[in-house]
Amino acid sequence: MKQRNPKSQGLAYKRLPRRALILGGLQAAFIGGLAARMRFMQVDQADEYRLLAEENRINIRLIPPTRGRIYDRNGQIIGQNTQSYRIVMVREDAGDVDEVISNLSDLIPLTQDEIDRAKAEMRRSAPFLPVTLADQVTWEDISKVAVNAPALPGVTPEVGTARLYPRYEDFAHVVGYVGPVSDYDLSQIEDPEPVLRIPRFQIGKVGLEAKQEITLRGKAGAKRVEVNATGRVMRELDRQEGEAGADLQLSVDADLQQYAQARLAGESAAAVVIDCETGDIRAISSAPSFDPNLFVRGISVADYRTLTQDNYRPLANKTVQGTYPPGSTFKMITAMAALEAGVVAPGSTVYCPGHLKVGSRRFHCWKRGGHGTVDLNLSLKRSCDVYYYDVALRTGIDNISEMARTFGLGVKHDIPMSAVAAGLAPNQEWKERVHGESWLVGDTANASIGQGFMLASPLQLAVMTARIATGRAVKPRLVRSVNGVEQLSGAGEPLAVNPANLEHIRKAMFSVSNDRGGTAYRSRIIADDLRMAGKTGTSQVRNITKAERAAGVIRNEDLPWERRDHALFVSFAPYDNPKYAVAVVVEHGGGGSKAAAPVARDIMLQALYDGTPPLEAYPVGDRERIREQQKRLEGDRRPKARPTEKERA
Repeated sequence: MKQRNPKSQGLAYKRLPRRALILGGLQAAFIGGLAARMRFMQVDQADEYRLLAEENRINIRLIPPTRGRIYDRNGQIIGQNTQSYRIVMVREDAGDVDEVISNLSDLIPLTQDEIDRAKAEMRRSAPFLPVTLADQVTWEDISKVAVNAPALPGVTPEVGTARLYPRYEDFAHVVGYVGPVSDYDLSQIEDPEPVLRIPRFQIGKVGLEAKQEITLRGKAGAKRVEVNATGRVMRELDRQEGEAGADLQLSVDADLQQYAQARLAGESAAAVVIDCETGDIRAISSAPSFDPNLFVRGISVADYRTLTQDNYRPLANKTVQGTYPPGSTFKMITAMAALEAGVVAPGSTVYCPGHLKVGSRRFHCWKRGGHGTVDLNLSLKRSCDVYYYDVALRTGIDNISEMARTFGLGVKHDIPMSAVAAGLAPNQEWKERVHGESWLVGDTANASIGQGFMLASPLQLAVMTARIATGRAVKPRLVRSVNGVEQLSGAGEPLAVNPANLEHIRKAMFSVSNDRGGTAYRSRIIADDLRMAGKTGTSQVRNITKAERAAGVIRNEDLPWERRDHALFVSFAPYDNPKYAVAVVVEHGGGGSKAAAPVARDIMLQALYDGTPPLEAYPVGDRERIREQQKRLEGDRRPKARPTEKERA
């Protein structure tokens, strides 16, 4: 065996302690670092890790907020929350789900839709979470479930809240209704609040409920619950109540609203009443209407089909969504534009032979033989079309369009209702931009009498009338206060028009309703201190051919309903001190003087007297008919008995 050199062996022994020291140092550094890290985690970060461990055991769950209530201007409840009984099932406790549901359906009425929806929700949810089988059931049904509890494992009755609209059809188009949050609803919100993901949480779908959703919803509370490893709730540790939604007080008078709905019954129509002083909407009625409570519960296919197949379109809000050619109710705007442009003076006259030739086309007056020589007052009183054709051609469509917007037409008014339409006050630029065509002189003639492209909603016509009555830019106000805090008035500033010209328009409207020969004379108010000024309107929905004119225009009564003219009437009263402005549109009602003016007069009197007016306010010849009408409407307006849950089912 070869022996190592003693010198090299000595050098090796010297290097060994150096290696040991380096290795030992590295080990010591590692152990020290590990110890420091352990100290940091166990001492410095102890609270954080304790919280993480706690979150594995304690969950925070949201508490739905109480939705704000809705009142009318006098404090009558319009939208409220009520106790609601429901039946829920926990899948893992039920065992055979189908058998339990079958046993339950023998006790209480369950539709196939309810069963299918519940089973689908069970498949999406954890087995220990309760799923609603039946909502808004009666106390009798709750009792049946409790008595038969042994045969219904996993089934439990619960108490919750539901939205109720105690005025039924009266406010359906104004307030709208709530419903469960859908996937579509969530897709329309950029960053949905967690509360919206609570099963069956309800939000506003249409109307005020939707437009004021954030205000009415409130803020969710929270509770801390202890759960086991599978997520089952073991106990509640504490809770923090949320913030209830704000209560809203509307400007609408519930009694006047109810009267307007009753007065419009049997028609496809709309009526709007505006307070001239404040802009408050005192009534805004669309007929026919519907029961919004049906949608809260989940409307049946049969009920929904009934609503959608009705030719009178009960789901449409005609007051703000419906736009119609304003017909002769627009003549005040044409006259005002002509006066302001200096084209005519109040005493200027135009001869009406029954038509006006514009280019190669004849534009006819509604009176075949013509009205003869008329000035501003007489043209409005008798609603002569030729006068307005003539002055409009001299005034120009751009001036007329600008005047229309000054008085609230062609403008989308800012009120919290669904599908508020802007209407249309067309001009030359609009037609070129939208249709790619030049404006024609015939277009101006049509627009001058509220036909052609011109469109307005009943709300806009009421605003127009309030502005004519006051000379101020009255703005409609629907929400009067939020949690008792008064909202901005809609009184408006003075309009930038000559007050003298506006006074001539008002006098002519007075003649329409109060002078013999005025188109609304038969629907006048005879109480001296409540005299009404107004204007009738009839807007065509069909073209009248030359052949028909030659043979005689077919009467509305002889046409199918959907081809008859729309009937319109606008008014304000009292004439000397305007308090209310009213606009009424009756779809396919025929003439405005016959179908719309009597309705507007009755609603106006109801508003002025704040209740049933005395017969002495009506013309003598109308009083017997009005007496019978008042009796009938009083019966229609009696409080309705709320249907039982069984009747609803």
